[in-house]
Amino acid sequence: MKNAFGGLLNSKRHYTHSVIHETLVDLLAIQKEIHSGLFAVADGTTCGNGPGPRTMFPICKDLILASGDCVALDAVAAKIMGFDPMSLDYIRLAHERGLGIGRIEEIDVVGEDISDMNFGFSVGDNMASTIGDLLWFGPLKRLQKLMFHTPLVYGFVAGSFVYHDYIWYPRHGQKRYDKWRTETQWGQLFDRY
Repeated sequence: MKNAFGGLLNSKRHYTHSVIHETLVDLLAIQKEIHSGLFAVADGTTCGNGPGPRTMFPICKDLILASGDCVALDAVAAKIMGFDPMSLDYIRLAHERGLGIGRIEEIDVVGEDISDMNFGFSVGDNMASTIGDLLWFGPLKRLQKLMFHTPLVYGFVAGSFVYHDYIWYPRHGQKRYDKWRTETQWGQLFDRY
């Protein structure tokens, strides 16, 4: 469901981070209203564990999920990663609004048996997400409009760029990427491509 966030909100989407779950559900409702059929594919050949999207640990799991129900697809993905799908607000809200199925026991999974699948993934935090959490959900939330609805937001964009591209990636990311690229079948395939 998060693809709709990046795909449909191309500017000022940072305005909605503090209500991200509700935004995702509203975007799915809009998609379902405009399109007669939705079909989503999730590439789990290489999954990401930890704080993301840029600082995750790549882990090969050799899965591809597909569904005409975006809520069910996200629920199955959450379950196999080790999360309770209905504890994730956007899945629960979408399920409650009738936009899809979020309860694993109500989803007809075809193919591999996922009943015992649990990758034990965690979300975690990095420097950028910690600052974002303080401003979007934490004690600094009252400063949100000042920080994200004015030109001050460009300071956060620049800070994220510097942190991820010049601090985190050279120290950690390059090693993770190189190891994935040289030691996994998917990395080697990507390299040959």
